[in-house]
Amino acid sequence: MKIDFPRFTERLGSVSIHCVQRIYELDSGISRGFHSSHKTIKKFDYNEMSNIMHDLAIVIPIKNEKLKLLEGVLSGIPNECLVIIISNSSRTPNDRYAIESEAVRQVGRFVDKNIIMIHQKDEGLAATFKKVGYYSILDAQGNIRDGKAEGMVIGTLLARMYHKDYVGFIDGDNYVPGAVNEYVKIFAAGFGMATTPFSNIRISWVYKPKVKDNSLFFPKWGRVSEVSNRYLNSLLSYITGFETDVIKTGNSGEHALSMPLAERLHYSTGYSVEPYEFIDILEKFGGLLPADFPEVLEKGVEIFQIETRNPHFHEDKGHLHLLEMLKASLAGVYHSKICPKPLAEELREYLIERMVKVNEHVDKERHEDRDKTEAEEKISKKKGKIRRNNNGSRFANYVIDRPLLLEPIRTIPASEFAKELRHNTSTLVSHGMR
Repeated sequence: MKIDFPRFTERLGSVSIHCVQRIYELDSGISRGFHSSHKTIKKFDYNEMSNIMHDLAIVIPIKNEKLKLLEGVLSGIPNECLVIIISNSSRTPNDRYAIESEAVRQVGRFVDKNIIMIHQKDEGLAATFKKVGYYSILDAQGNIRDGKAEGMVIGTLLARMYHKDYVGFIDGDNYVPGAVNEYVKIFAAGFGMATTPFSNIRISWVYKPKVKDNSLFFPKWGRVSEVSNRYLNSLLSYITGFETDVIKTGNSGEHALSMPLAERLHYSTGYSVEPYEFIDILEKFGGLLPADFPEVLEKGVEIFQIETRNPHFHEDKGHLHLLEMLKASLAGVYHSKICPKPLAEELREYLIERMVKVNEHVDKERHEDRDKTEAEEKISKKKGKIRRNNNGSRFANYVIDRPLLLEPIRTIPASEFAKELRHNTSTLVSHGMR
């Protein structure tokens, strides 16, 4: 792979946020005559990438995903990587997890890939967390909560259990195996460029295609990502006093962390997990609040944002899903200890405006599904105007919920966790482990 060095970097305390980097070649071959001392382009040969990928675990959180999509994602992950699948799929009336496990076993037989699977709701896994004193992942009944962040924490702990230096996260709803392959190579390249043990590699999608008027349209940004990026940049701009747009990967589900950094972060539950990583890193290491990890302040944290060559095709889950993602993403910024009051108020007003518009859109779709007479249409329009006013007043006292946080996993003793997990769990399976 050939990739350019960062053209500029925003710095806050011990945190360096690099601008989006561009890939010039996905496979640069041997590239005889291309010197490592090149001033603007970094070249990685296969052996160098392979060595890093041997130390990399890829976590795939899934919940009732289409099996064809999961198989495609697995086919795109380079063989050197350890694959960890965290399933939160339904167990009744049909046991989706058993079906997923059988499908993965069949794939593993042909590709000889190291794959670990576990179900997020495994009672033995919950018992293991209780045993090691990690309660922030449990609900009031003592079960592991639903949520992507919970799955990511479980996957990170399994990666640490198998002594991996890096952990990457890839969503299970990707339609293009070649894009998955590129993500993993980007992770490896990012870690290869890092100058600190504490690094975060985030994917910036070149395009997120949509079907529009029976043809493909290639927008640059997703609807939620565009807003999350804007407010994360606003937060950074308020703090530094200089406007910036350096952050382009606020909602990057495909991202990776070095294990020393992953162990020290809090994780936000729900859809806020990816943007909250930015918040947590800035709060902990940005020099604005008291720091608990002097070793990180000394070495620094690097955040790489690397643009793909492959577009990102994934499932479209509708307007309500997008609103939930947006609310969760911005809640982390709103409740941050470093968020200035004017920005918090702006965020609140924006969310109220979005909820009113989404409600109107849902109402409109419902009305369009009905056969109306001309008289009924006139009545519905009048009701629509009343509804908009009611929406605005209904959200006047809107409270943005504070996201729940999962504690850093650094406090969990690795050997005890591994011992208890192997003893207690009923769904932990491995395929092709060597």
